[in-house]
Amino acid sequence: MNRKECRSAEDGSGVHVVLGNEACDLDSMVSALAFAYFLAKTTANPAVVPVLNIRRSEFPLRPENTFLLREAGLPQEGLLFRDEIDLQALHRTGRLALTLVDHNILPRADGSLEGAVVEVIDHHHLDRVPSPSCPLTVEPVGSCATLVTEHISQRAPEVLDRQVAQLLYGTIVLDCVNMAPEAGKVTPKDSQYVALLEARFPDLPPRGALFDALQNAKFDVSGLSTEQMLLKDMKAESGGDVSLAVSVVYVILETFLQRPGLQQELCEFCHRHRYSVLVVMTISFNERKEPFRQIAVYSASTALREQVSQALERAQNPDLNLSPMSSPYADVKAYLQGNTLASRKKVMPILKTFLRGLEGRTRHYGEVEDLGELEDQFDPSRCPPFEEDTRLRWCSASRRHRHPTPEEEDSQVPPTPMNSLVEGCPLDNGPPRFSAEAILEKFGRMAEENSEEDASSGGP
Repeated sequence: MNRKECRSAEDGSGVHVVLGNEACDLDSMVSALAFAYFLAKTTANPAVVPVLNIRRSEFPLRPENTFLLREAGLPQEGLLFRDEIDLQALHRTGRLALTLVDHNILPRADGSLEGAVVEVIDHHHLDRVPSPSCPLTVEPVGSCATLVTEHISQRAPEVLDRQVAQLLYGTIVLDCVNMAPEAGKVTPKDSQYVALLEARFPDLPPRGALFDALQNAKFDVSGLSTEQMLLKDMKAESGGDVSLAVSVVYVILETFLQRPGLQQELCEFCHRHRYSVLVVMTISFNERKEPFRQIAVYSASTALREQVSQALERAQNPDLNLSPMSSPYADVKAYLQGNTLASRKKVMPILKTFLRGLEGRTRHYGEVEDLGELEDQFDPSRCPPFEEDTRLRWCSASRRHRHPTPEEEDSQVPPTPMNSLVEGCPLDNGPPRFSAEAILEKFGRMAEENSEEDASSGGP
């Protein structure tokens, strides 16, 4: 795309963004990259942009993502992150089209973008109301990348080159636990498209070796702080005045609960990110590579902690088969999850149903009839000393939706990840704010560079 085409896009056609979910796991990232590449090759829109739905500074916390990009020969510098594009501004000027991959409904903080959604490809529980104006591809397969592979192979098989295939292949193999039926993730469609990729590109890395490398990268939490472990693979939902986060942590729960000062860190984490409740799902594998799952529920509110715990205990679709475990902290309820096939994808609908029950009615948290009264349950001695008005700010946040305002988001610069993966961060002095025009110009330059590369390599 040259500058003239960029100006045309600014004046009329706008930008088509392919947006993954807010966890930005490997499936979300690759689905966004591959489907945006497919659209760029098969539609007339001159500006198709994959956007990774996290801040750039958080990307080093996803080493499996960086590993697969490196193996496929794709530089991270060319990626676009959520803090580098103003989707709200594009939408306000009528220049945004939005395709959702690996999720089918926008979080409440992005609710104003709903009118821009033109297509959805996802493998989670369907929460979106079907509409003739928005095609839905929602199937309970093991990996969203399977559905993207299906789209490309059926509609434009010539787009499926070796580089795109390696991204999709590695993602499906990781999501489906090396295609092992006993893990309960793989479906016949996943197996079908893994076999298709292997047949078309016999020089793809050996399946087992690729899975082990990605799994080792994903489960490497050495050097991460508690906050980084929680942010590494986290999704959030809200209902009523309650905001809830679910983090997948890649160590056994006993090890996580033994981290020094953990209760204090959990309290700080919920304050900082305005969460009423934090659910931690741990996953590890035994020597036979079978999954082992545990769950912990944290909240400074006893009533909220109990209600979320009861929702999980009583769930029937699926039954999590929870067995209480001892916890070193009064604010943390811990469980062994007997149903090892119930991943977060299956637990989230349980929690969404609980949160929907809080909508449109007076909440009763034990003896508390309003979230404003949670101030009475907040014990500042459980956390480190705060400024005088911190307790009031937390309680005020409890009475409203927990997502920060745009002004707050602009002022919140995430800490540089302090681990072995990164020494420093270009965002240490604050995230850049790009205008819509700057985004279009940036992708115009990238398109010119890539068109020269495509002439010789055919890669994305």
